[in-house]
Amino acid sequence: MAQSAAHPLDDPNADPFEIARVAADDIARLTGVDHHDIALTLGSGWGKAADLVGETVATIPAPEITGFSAPALAGHVGSVRSIRTPKGKNVLVIGARTHFYEGHGVRRVVHSVRTAAAAGAKIMVLTNGAGGIKNTWTPGQPVLISDHINLTAASPLEGATFVDLTDLYSTRLRDVARMVDPTLDEGVYCQFRGPQYETPAEVRMAKTIGGQIVGMSTALEAIAARQAGMEILGFSLITNMAAGIQTTPLSHQEVIEAGQAAEPVISALLARVIGQL
Repeated sequence: MAQSAAHPLDDPNADPFEIARVAADDIARLTGVDHHDIALTLGSGWGKAADLVGETVATIPAPEITGFSAPALAGHVGSVRSIRTPKGKNVLVIGARTHFYEGHGVRRVVHSVRTAAAAGAKIMVLTNGAGGIKNTWTPGQPVLISDHINLTAASPLEGATFVDLTDLYSTRLRDVARMVDPTLDEGVYCQFRGPQYETPAEVRMAKTIGGQIVGMSTALEAIAARQAGMEILGFSLITNMAAGIQTTPLSHQEVIEAGQAAEPVISALLARVIGQL
């Protein structure tokens, strides 16, 4: 069932999990794949990984799936793909991410994650392009997310829903990634609301409270994935050094260019990691 003009998740009385189940049914019908094992959200710079994971079974324009929209951000693809790996696992690749700064509410931000869970995925791989705080990092470097700090003042959890976030970004999955590439570093991701880039003072604050990566996605999605019972692996592509560390002005064009330059290497890395899950 494709979405109508009125977005179903904008109704405060709607059950977001039921809408996710309908979306999962749409995916099963449109792809011919009843069950997906792994879900992968592709952020800035990670798009080519889908071509390397395995054989594409079907590609669906995002708006044909209940509750999904075309991406508002340049650098993100606007489709959902079903891919079968050489080992026979089905991977749901989400190229249509809704960012919190778009102003559509948290339900829409995490709808893709909840849909992936309803489609059967037990592992959620979240990727993004982000600013780096560690002086040893350089633009174009992929790093693992070891933990996060949610600075959005929002949560996908509604009501008295208490979810343990200990080991939110799976130690087991990070070990798998480091088996593929032992040089991978890791850091704590801070999600800001955006869409403005962080000020140097905000970057210093993030560093003071334990952050090494700053961006505008991922944390809310990870919380929803944990609520849904999924195991989570997070990757950030350091597209630039954060404000105050990088002395030149920040721009989205810079993010896109850094992602394009790094895409062949990081896509191959991500595909190899997916192949080991």
